[in-house]
Formats: sequence, C-alpha cells, structure tokens
Amino acid sequence: MATSLDRRAFLRTTGLTGLALGLAACGESTAGGGQSGGLGSVKLQLSWKKNVEFAGEYFADNKGYYKAAGFSQVELLSGGGSGTSVESGLATGRCWIGLSAPTITAPAILQGAPLKIVGATFQKNPFAIISLSKKPIESAKDLVGKKIGVQDSNELVWNALLKANGIDAAGVTRVPFQSDPSMLTSGQLDGYVGFVTSGPVRLKMQGHDATYLLLADAGLPLVAETFTVTQQTIDNERDKLKAFLTAEIKGWKDAVADPAKSAELVATVYGKDQNLDVKEQTEEAKMQNELVVTPDVKANGLFTMTPELIEQNIASLGKAGLAIKAEQLFDLTILDEVYKADPSLKLS
Repeated sequence: MATSLDRRAFLRTTGLTGLALGLAACGESTAGGGQSGGLGSVKLQLSWKKNVEFAGEYFADNKGYYKAAGFSQVELLSGGGSGTSVESGLATGRCWIGLSAPTITAPAILQGAPLKIVGATFQKNPFAIISLSKKPIESAKDLVGKKIGVQDSNELVWNALLKANGIDAAGVTRVPFQSDPSMLTSGQLDGYVGFVTSGPVRLKMQGHDATYLLLADAGLPLVAETFTVTQQTIDNERDKLKAFLTAEIKGWKDAVADPAKSAELVATVYGKDQNLDVKEQTEEAKMQNELVVTPDVKANGLFTMTPELIEQNIASLGKAGLAIKAEQLFDLTILDEVYKADPSLKLS
C-alpha cells in the first residue's frame, strides 16, 4: 500500500471539466447488462493498485459472493494511473461502480456530475502525520515549528488540516516530499503526510518505531474507499446495487475476520504482479481493520455512516474549500434497505 496520498489527492480531479456532460450523455451501463436472466457482468474500479486495501473485494470474488448475488462476473479494475479516477471511469462507462473518496467525488458533483456516495469502507481516512516515536507528533499543535513532508498533490488536505486547527502555515516548514520514509529516519523531516496503514508498518519492518496522528482524529474527519455510482444507477438499478453491496458486505466480513488470508489472497492471486510481502500485507490488513470497524459500524453494519459522521465529513470538505450539502454527496438509503432486509449481515 502506497504511503503517498497522491491517489486520493484533489489533483486527480484535474480534467473534470466536461465530466458532467459526459455522465449526462451516458445511457444504460453497457457493463451491467443482464445475462441469462441474471445481473450480468459489471466492472468495479479500485482507487489504487491491487493491494490488501481491497481485501473485501477479493473475498467477495474468491468465495463466490458476487456470483451468489446474481453477477456472472465482477471485474476488478486497478486504479491509480493518470486519467483513471473513478469519477472519470463512471463518465466514460469504464466502470459501473468505483471506490473513491469525498475529496475527489465532491468536486465532480460541484461541477455538475450526477454522482453519489452510497457507502464507505473506511470510516476513518488513512491520512496521517507519521513520525518517529523518539520524536513524536501526537497532536496538531505539535506541528508548529516542525519540518513536515507534504507532496504537492496533497496540498488540499494539508491546508485543510492547518485550517481545522487554526495553525498558520508560516509556523510549519513544509518540505517537498515524494513518499520516501528515509527522509524521516535520516532526520531531514520531523514527520510526513502518509497512509497510517502502510507507513508505520514499513518503518517498523525497517527497525524504526513510528507513531502517527490520524487526520480524522485531528479535526479533519473524512471517510475513504467510498462506493461511488451515478444517480442513474440508484434510480434505475437499485436492486442490482443492493445485490452488489450485499456481496461486498459478505466479502468484507471475511476480510475483517482473517487479515492473514487477506494478505495471502492479494500476494498470491489478485496482486501477485505487485511483488507484495505477505507479512507486511498482513500487518497492513490488521491496521486497516481499525479504520473499517468502529463502534458505529458494529451497531449499524459495514459501510454505513451515521448522520453525525456525514455532517463531520461535510464540515471537513468545507475546510478544504468544497462547499457541498450532505444530500448532494451521500445516499445511504440503499444500505439501510440492505440491512433491513437481512440484519444477519451485520457484524456479530
């Protein structure tokens, strides 16, 4: 899992001009046509390359949950390359559904794209300030006077964090950064913006004790790996969408329960071309489970968002300069119907 936040960065929305027109022009999804009376084949676009971050999807495929739900195939498309944002994929018909983030989807919606987030895998975004335990950054106020590595593509989130905590940007030395943790271990940095699911794990495997400050716990709560679809899908393929989310819930229940198997699936099957380390992927899977499973999720079900969490996300987006209403961005009613129909899908 990349420590860079580039894959979630606002700059991936570059080129969204015309996206709304492209989405408006799309007819029925060619990827979702029925076959033999079933739900047919659909394409799910991941937000990044195939690593353990998508363990639930691997289980859903490997254990036949997608097929049991009525799909002849769910093709998992790797993301992360130039011009392959989920929002663009939905506009061009490259995918039927995708995993994205509010900081990427909101700008598209504000430009007129008819999109909605219908669920969130990560209740807390993996964005974090990562530092060494011997010189920890444990609160936002600790950033003052420090040298922090921030990629240019993460400027939106970085500035929002400072604003959320009333920190003058002049009080922190921002250092150009390209996701190289050696800048931290060599003392060139006091901390850097990275993914909590990978940065601390990799540093530990290199013999360094690391600590982290989640941006979600520092005044900037945001969800991540959000299921994003067109409004047309919600309006015209609601039952199909519910069937898909049901399979996803089953897959993620397995992933949460078995981090080691999650790592094995990605390292030996789905992401075997990535040369991933099983031990490292196992530790990352354990770490990400803490972002996926919260007390609210235990009570309400995987992917759900409480009204309070939704409002917190809207407030965070506002601090990032994205003024959007909750009803413009989120529609959690589909998940409500899924769990109402089958309460056993909730975590035991």
